[in-house]
Amino acid sequence: MSFLDAREHGAKPGSGGVASAQQEAIDRRERLRRLALETIDLAKDPYFMRNHLGQIECRLCLTLHNNEGNYLAHTQGKRHQQNLAKRAAREAAEKPVQPQAQKRMQPRKTVKIGRPGYRVTKQYDPETQQRSLMFQVEYPEIEEDFKPRHRFMSAYEQKVEAADKKYQYLLFAAEPYEVIAFKIPNLEVQKSESDAKFFTNWDPDSKIYSLQLHFKAMGTKGPAPAGPATMPNGVPPPPVPPSIRPPPPPVPVGAPQFPPRPTHPPVLPPMGRPPPPMATPQPFGAPQRPEGIPPPPMPMGMRPPPPQMGGPPPRLMQPGGPGLRPPIGGPPPMRPPMRPPVQQ
Repeated sequence: MSFLDAREHGAKPGSGGVASAQQEAIDRRERLRRLALETIDLAKDPYFMRNHLGQIECRLCLTLHNNEGNYLAHTQGKRHQQNLAKRAAREAAEKPVQPQAQKRMQPRKTVKIGRPGYRVTKQYDPETQQRSLMFQVEYPEIEEDFKPRHRFMSAYEQKVEAADKKYQYLLFAAEPYEVIAFKIPNLEVQKSESDAKFFTNWDPDSKIYSLQLHFKAMGTKGPAPAGPATMPNGVPPPPVPPSIRPPPPPVPVGAPQFPPRPTHPPVLPPMGRPPPPMATPQPFGAPQRPEGIPPPPMPMGMRPPPPQMGGPPPRLMQPGGPGLRPPIGGPPPMRPPMRPPVQQ
């Protein structure tokens, strides 16, 4: 300690005075710097960087330091440690979660003793029109406390034969026997628990594994169309008329009577024959006469009226009457010519 330092501490030269808090902090940082230089390799620090001015820069805290000791003291400080913790938490949140490796079950390596015996029974139900199969597989030397298993396999899963979408495979397995497979039609199997059409059974006494399955009928996809109803005695009902027209309205009193319209379509004449003659039109208001009856003869001294192209029909002159009257709404009658006055 120099003389000036002793004067600052208030002690005589050559005697150890009481150090102030500032001097204790300086001494502590110096000891930490020397310790850090011995234990920490700055070449492996990812945040240590020396710029072109010769200064040391902390890339994490963006601070400048004059020497290595100052930088090492900064790395032991509170600010640098907090930034390290924040960066580690951010990297842990952004890092994707890697799926854990699943432990794959290793197949059992047992010595196979051969294929088991089996029996297949085909059945048909005429009421439901369903076909069924009954499999009975014998495992007399099966391992203790072991139950046979089965599964359905698609034609595209197996590699023994060429894939055919018309068939599927039913597999049976039990240790120490080999796995056997049956090739069955690729139809939908009825597995509903309500009707018990699909069931399995293992008899531990006889060592026989049984499985029965039913295929769904081909015609059960939708309801069948309803057929024509029959009478109790077996006679079919009469055909329903295509359409029923309402009755015509009542005819008022005094109105001319017209023949009813035919309800059936007109009968066309056969090819090669002339059509029947048309009926003669009758004047408006005259009574209708049936077809096939000739008209009555005209009275003496009367001529038949000329044919009219349009307008109201002409009125016939009655015998002994005053004569024909002009129709209503026609031209007015012409006056007789006037005589010239007589000159006297």
